[in-house]
Amino acid sequence: MNNIVQIDADFIEEKTNFAELISVLKHGFSSNEIIVPMRHHHDFPNPEVSTDSTLLLMPAWNPSKEAGVKIVSVSPENGQFGLPSIQGVYIYLDATQGTIKAILEAKSLTVKRTTAASALASSFLSRENSSSLLMIGTGALSINLIKAHASVRPIKTVYVWGRTFEKSKAICDALKSETFKCLPINTIEEKISEVDIISCATLSKTPLVLGKYLKEGQHIDLVGAYKKDMREADDEAINKSSVFVDTFQGGLKESGDIFIPLNNGTLKVGGIQADLFQLCSGEKDGRSSKNEITLFKSVGHALEDLVAAAYYYKKFTNE
Repeated sequence: MNNIVQIDADFIEEKTNFAELISVLKHGFSSNEIIVPMRHHHDFPNPEVSTDSTLLLMPAWNPSKEAGVKIVSVSPENGQFGLPSIQGVYIYLDATQGTIKAILEAKSLTVKRTTAASALASSFLSRENSSSLLMIGTGALSINLIKAHASVRPIKTVYVWGRTFEKSKAICDALKSETFKCLPINTIEEKISEVDIISCATLSKTPLVLGKYLKEGQHIDLVGAYKKDMREADDEAINKSSVFVDTFQGGLKESGDIFIPLNNGTLKVGGIQADLFQLCSGEKDGRSSKNEITLFKSVGHALEDLVAAAYYYKKFTNE
């Protein structure tokens, strides 16, 4: 046990270079080397707060090279305890010998790989000259989504909306040293029709991105709503958009943003344009015109965890 590396949240935060992380994720999705079984997703009752919690187990391995598993709990009501809703660890292993090489703090790992995956998708789907971003949500992902998107597009202005104006302002205050301008807003409607990219990371069960407000050429990035009864975009938004997912394996089954439209007939499986494997390998194209509205739905994938864990392990050990 003494040889197991401990990689904490501070190290992950300090050493993240989004351009590098996006590049290794792109290689991971295009290489066909990493094997990922369907993740375990278990909801369990939490009567003390009257809302179910979720246990996620996400394994992946690259034969004879590396393997790993993320163990995560999601407790949506943790705010009342002053705790984050997502907690967990990532166990990174040598796939040849089965020995544990490192234990990484999973929340930070998840935040970085999730936001990098959104930016990777944006590199294929948003217009190259996209200069404005609306961030819906003020949780752990928001600051990193903004930074990640700004690493692949020339973002000049960011608008932030949250349930409280104070939280939106706090996000902008945390980003005041960045090269772009960040402004908190009172309503989604006041800016949603003006921006080039809309990124949404919430636990909402009611759509926040409404199709009636969308304009030609926008890119929509849906990162939250990880359960079947949650959704961040309405049917009209789906109807207006060319839809992409991070993976077909989980994307069709886990989030209401795709699951609900598939079941009510708004969306057909064949109508989903591509996933990140197809985009990164060049098998499928991304944006096809400047007027197209593109929509990317992310539910997360264990490949992202393994690739990101290897990225931080190499930085930690200087390999």
